[in-house]
Amino acid sequence: MAGISSLGIGSGVLTSDLVDQLTAAERRPTEIRLDRKTEKSEAMLSAYGKLRSAITELRLPMRQLSAADNLKAFSASSSNENIGVSVDSTKASRGSYSIEVTSLASGQALASRDAFADRDTVPVGEGTLTFAVGDKTTEITIDSSNNSLQGLADAINDADVGASAGLIDTGNGFQLVLSADETGEANAVSITANDSDGNNTNGAGLSRFAFNADMDPGTGFDETIAASNAVMKLNGIEVTRATNSFENVIDGLSFDIKDLGTSTVKVNQDLGAVTDRVQGFVDKFNALQSTIDGLAGFNAEAGIGGLLNGDSTVRNLQGQLRNVLTGMVSGLESASVRSLADVGITTDAETGDLKFDREVFETQLKNNPDDVTALFAEQGRTTDEQVEFVRSGSGTEPGKYDINVTQTATRGELVAGSAVGSDIKIDANNDELSLKVNGETTVNLKLAHGTGLSAQDLVSNIQAQLDSNSALGAAGESVQVSLDSNNKLVFTSGKYGSESNVSITSVEDGGKFGLATATGTAGEDIVGTINGRTAKGDGQVLYLGSDNGPASGLQVRVLGDQTGDRGSINFVQGVGKSTVDLVNSFVGADGKLESRTSSLNHDLEQIQEDRVKLDQRVESFRERLVKQFSAADSLISQLNNTRDYVTQQLAALAPNKSK
Repeated sequence: MAGISSLGIGSGVLTSDLVDQLTAAERRPTEIRLDRKTEKSEAMLSAYGKLRSAITELRLPMRQLSAADNLKAFSASSSNENIGVSVDSTKASRGSYSIEVTSLASGQALASRDAFADRDTVPVGEGTLTFAVGDKTTEITIDSSNNSLQGLADAINDADVGASAGLIDTGNGFQLVLSADETGEANAVSITANDSDGNNTNGAGLSRFAFNADMDPGTGFDETIAASNAVMKLNGIEVTRATNSFENVIDGLSFDIKDLGTSTVKVNQDLGAVTDRVQGFVDKFNALQSTIDGLAGFNAEAGIGGLLNGDSTVRNLQGQLRNVLTGMVSGLESASVRSLADVGITTDAETGDLKFDREVFETQLKNNPDDVTALFAEQGRTTDEQVEFVRSGSGTEPGKYDINVTQTATRGELVAGSAVGSDIKIDANNDELSLKVNGETTVNLKLAHGTGLSAQDLVSNIQAQLDSNSALGAAGESVQVSLDSNNKLVFTSGKYGSESNVSITSVEDGGKFGLATATGTAGEDIVGTINGRTAKGDGQVLYLGSDNGPASGLQVRVLGDQTGDRGSINFVQGVGKSTVDLVNSFVGADGKLESRTSSLNHDLEQIQEDRVKLDQRVESFRERLVKQFSAADSLISQLNNTRDYVTQQLAALAPNKSK
């Protein structure tokens, strides 16, 4: 820097300011070019970002319309506000139903018969109490550490027995009260005492807090509220639930009961809701079209085109969208609805926007619901009514595919070792039974007590416990029990396939029932072909994996037990799925827009590298100038010094003008 600051001393011309000016002049052309390239690339990135956003906005409504369930919409009404109804449009269908609620579900409530003078000091007795609530059994211990009414209540609550305990001050002493945590008869509380006084049923000591069928009359807990189920008649058919919520009594309908009474429930198709979904697609498409016009349009009056005017990516997008949205859907050539124009969606020739006639659409949806569904959503149309389309894969192409079954799916089952006896008695000695269902779910059953029961009574008893079992409900599983021709109990899993099975893991004195611990026979998966290709089986679902030709990824569910030719499925890919796939091809990880933006980002990185190289080149240029200017300045300084010396010598040799 010292050398730069001293430039020009010798010449007065080759100064540091001149170096700066020449360096700036050297930098300027390249810098202007790089700035322009940066500005253009960033503008292009911004434009593609806006285009990506508009395209992505189109994907959501079309994804909704590509699902057949979203082209169904139903609303339900009840004439009685105390009988509420909710509807799942994906499962419901039109109908009218007469409802009569004859009973509400309630939770059992028990109260001790004796009142205790003090909650903390008066002993209640020692021993154990065993609580059985539903399929849950819990034992609590009362000893010297908690031998009081409060201690007993705390022990019950801490053990989470399926009921809650509390104390009531009646004014004449304290009473222990129990309330079942859940409503319904299956959640009634049974309490067995193992009293330290040796008598478990006499109403003294801990047996004062027992409640079961073996208790002496007038002893043990007093039932103040009986457990009850909710009962309603739907079109005259009695339906029972453990709670006041009746879910999926009819496909897609659930009821919430608040009081006894009658109601008329009507389910109607909500055409407006589906039409609004289609309107959402039209609006998003027109917004995309407006974005494209702003980015790629041409102003003829000003003679100026948008930043993406003439861009091949935009042209490809518009062309492919036009083909999808204006063409006839493959597989619907002979249907009542074949294209978007048939449902009131047409293209404005001047603007390219879509126009939507809601009235035409709703008329077609009402008159031709299946064809309108196939127009938008993927759909599999089978010739066998017991063959259902499940789903397609990313490689499934529209077309007709034959289905052949060589082995139908079966359910796992367990058959008892011997026949059920007669005159059956169920009591505390044989009322417990445990199952393992489908290899995962443990089911503990406690049968209702009774005497003189028939084999069919036993079946009904076991089935009632299975139907209300919380473990099965939580797992979404079911088990059916029946009698075979030899009067043997048969337990059958509700699930099909190789993972389906029922095993008995424990049973109390099951001789009368013909039961013993045993493992059942597993079910079998379906075996067959789709489009002549060997398919895989999962329960009743037959499917092709990838790389299996045009039907790759296709899945069907085959019901019934018929083998051989099961007809064909005509797979139709509607405009919804086609549009979603098209959008993904542009905005996906390997999409066309990603390729363009990656290229532009690479250009920006290259520009940055060019700027670094420019800085290096200009710095090198500056250093050369400084060296050259320094050398020239030194030479000029020497010449100036020589000039001054010669001038002095010449002046000394000149005649003395004063003489």
